[in-house]
Amino acid sequence: MLLKLTILPGDGIGPEVTEQAVFVLQAIADAFGHRLQLQQKNIGGAALAAVEDPLPADTIQACLSSSAVLLGAVGSPAFDHYPNHLRPEAGLLRLRRELGAYANLRPAICFPALEDCSPLRADLVRGTDIMIVRELLGGLYFGEPRSISGSAGSRVATNTMTYGEQAIARIARIAFDLAAKRRNKVLSVDKANVLECSRLWREVVIRCAKDYPGVQLSHMYVDSAAMSLVQRPKDFDVVLTENMFGDILSDQAGGVVGSLGLLASASIGGPVGLYEPVHGSAPDIAGKGIANPLGAILSAALLLRHSFQLEREAACIENAVSSVLNQGARTTDLARAGQTPVSASAMGRNVVEAVKKSVGK
Repeated sequence: MLLKLTILPGDGIGPEVTEQAVFVLQAIADAFGHRLQLQQKNIGGAALAAVEDPLPADTIQACLSSSAVLLGAVGSPAFDHYPNHLRPEAGLLRLRRELGAYANLRPAICFPALEDCSPLRADLVRGTDIMIVRELLGGLYFGEPRSISGSAGSRVATNTMTYGEQAIARIARIAFDLAAKRRNKVLSVDKANVLECSRLWREVVIRCAKDYPGVQLSHMYVDSAAMSLVQRPKDFDVVLTENMFGDILSDQAGGVVGSLGLLASASIGGPVGLYEPVHGSAPDIAGKGIANPLGAILSAALLLRHSFQLEREAACIENAVSSVLNQGARTTDLARAGQTPVSASAMGRNVVEAVKKSVGK
């Protein structure tokens, strides 16, 4: 199979972790007889520095002509003073919209070898396997009107949360379909006691659930869900929620399982899927070679699964990551007292070797 990909290294540690993910994809392509065709483009701060646009037209064109997009990270404090439409994050939001990627899948899995990396007791996190399904194109991040108005000292800021029934229904169906392949449980997270958007959200989700009689649906307010996520993380299966709540809860889930550096994501629903680690650009450690590339590598596994339906290849990457962790390899964010951390490139090489060893059996 031809794997035609656009690579967007982005900012901060993005280029470092993306490079390792590409090495792993190449190992998979070689092992399973696929052909990897790559083009690399700028986004975010890197694009601003080059052409003063966080999402240049040639980047959009390249992404839309690909079968999938692998993104490193977006964001840099060097551009914090820029207007909203020229900040690096604006490029990412525009890209999601251009790709029609309305469903963001964020798995949070506690690897057995990393139970001691969680701030929670091992018996609480053992067996945690959560799939957060986050609506990605609505809510406060995209709602209009939005503004800051008024004179200094009396300014007023406005953001608007908006959701339509169709947008809610299509993300709900993604969650129910995933749950039917997992443990048949969907927890819909909202704030229906306060927000009209959440009341409509709950009504539509309940209606969609009637088409999935084998899936158990439950509801929870977002504040209660945040508390339960640290009290009983392994009780969660598929978590369905809107844009901002999903953004917050998925980062919390990263802390529960040990590190944001472990979390992958898939943004799907449109013609081209977008895959990226959850951790962000981490400018404080950029260039030091100590970033954790596993989130990017596991994002590559999601890319193979969701954009190419290559389940064996995706599972090969995930098993290779688990094997490397079982052997004791730890990047700085995962290393504990007495453990010598490995560099980003060393962790990537370890995963590549594990892939080769696995396929060679």
